[in-house]
Amino acid sequence: MTDNIKDKVIVITGASSGMGEAAARHLAKKGAKLVLAARRSDRIDVLAKEINDQGGTAIAVATDVTREDDVKKLVDTAVNQLGRIDVLINNAGVMPLSPLDQVKVNEWNQMIDVNLRGVLHGIAAALPYMKAQKSGHIINTASVAGHLVFPASAVYSATKYAVRAFTEGLRKEACAYNVRATIISPGAVSTELLEHISDKDVQAVNQEYVGKVGVPPETYARMVAFAISEPEDVGVNEIIFRPTAQDL
Repeated sequence: MTDNIKDKVIVITGASSGMGEAAARHLAKKGAKLVLAARRSDRIDVLAKEINDQGGTAIAVATDVTREDDVKKLVDTAVNQLGRIDVLINNAGVMPLSPLDQVKVNEWNQMIDVNLRGVLHGIAAALPYMKAQKSGHIINTASVAGHLVFPASAVYSATKYAVRAFTEGLRKEACAYNVRATIISPGAVSTELLEHISDKDVQAVNQEYVGKVGVPPETYARMVAFAISEPEDVGVNEIIFRPTAQDL
């Protein structure tokens, strides 16, 4: 069963690990043609080779989502080599949580650049193609932290609230061109995202909690596949998922 995914050209940012990598493998099994993006080119090269060796289609493009030119090159590569872009999954993200009174301005700016600007760069690159095609689907990864604020998450939550707001605006404006918009907000997922936390006390608390209740990144992959698999006249606009045991 291909779930309306077979042969769709899908671009995934943050594909070198965690949820992006899991989504790539899951969608490849369903017959999607993938364009994988991340800064760590060695990892996406290996992943693309694995998918191609198994009979799938995958292209790896080294991409820093904070650089507008990189993201435009990524989407242009998808269209030039595979003929179109059907889905963009804006998944790249960082989460260096810290209390505000530590004033880690460099980390705040990093979150704004990757989590928010990276998404905007993706839309800027993909939307013109999708508008011309009169079809497309943009999936933006937010977080449960985009629905609530917890200690040390103020800036991270702010970026994810912003992504939710932007995605709703995109939905309203892009529906006229038959372009769908989905926001996916994961709860505790076991990935290397926690490694970005430089505050060791905050990191330890989060690692302990996610270690107890976290679900694997394949959970995110199934949510993405569900949103894509619905027919074009159905927009799955928002998905929030948590481990059953997560109380936050």
